[in-house]
Amino acid sequence: MTKNPPQADVKHKEPFHLDKEAIRAAARKVDSGAVTEGYRGNRKEVIAMLNDALATELLCVMRYKRHYYTAKGLENESIKAEFLQHALEEQGHADKIAERIVQLNGEPDFNPKTITSRSHAEYDESSDIKDMIRSNLIEERVAIEAYRQMIERIGDDDPTTKHMLVQIMAQEEEHADDMTDLLDL
Repeated sequence: MTKNPPQADVKHKEPFHLDKEAIRAAARKVDSGAVTEGYRGNRKEVIAMLNDALATELLCVMRYKRHYYTAKGLENESIKAEFLQHALEEQGHADKIAERIVQLNGEPDFNPKTITSRSHAEYDESSDIKDMIRSNLIEERVAIEAYRQMIERIGDDDPTTKHMLVQIMAQEEEHADDMTDLLDL
């Protein structure tokens, strides 16, 4: 004779239904733009972090552009092309960050007087191609760690910002790989 195993306690959950009326009533409060009542992040802190990240990206654009324009020699044309591509991608990061700041009802800070002091990365005026590459690798690593810490701080309180930062960080990791490969030339 075989015994039937005991039945596990099965809790019957009610089917999930959105409270459409409550959602619509909250959505009618349009003075908050994209920020809904369900937003759990610390908006001021997130905007401040994003403005520092914006400064970082803008400084990186300038550094890569300087390296692109000042690298000399036909043998460096492919490296110059990499610098230009990275400058364009860093500009794309800056644009995404500025858009997110506005979505959070903040003001993106493009003030040239404070970009350097707010940036996580540093500017570089190297004239030697290897020094340029090394500088870019170091600054990409700085950006990666800064984004990792921002992502950790935001946690799950602001999934949209977190997702954006994860995407940007992934591209910064690609940039670091590119610079590492160029150092090996």
